[in-house]
Amino acid sequence: MTNVMTKNPLRVSNDNKTWPYLSLPVSQLDDVRRLLDRDGIRYTVSPNFLSFDDEPPVTIIRFGRDSDGVAIQAILDHAE
Repeated sequence: MTNVMTKNPLRVSNDNKTWPYLSLPVSQLDDVRRLLDRDGIRYTVSPNFLSFDDEPPVTIIRFGRDSDGVAIQAILDHAE
């Protein structure tokens, strides 16, 4: 799945310093949530939306400590 703001793929952070998370435009939140829900992925969405330099707002989806960031990334990579 492509980030509508950057035109780059959405990327799950999996740096082993934090639990996996995904930063994305709020406009894509519903689509990403449908994918995650379909595959039974547990997550929480930040209640705060941030906007910098008049850009559209972004939010963060956080995945649990035991989440497989690589598997979540594969779900996003195979989405239209």
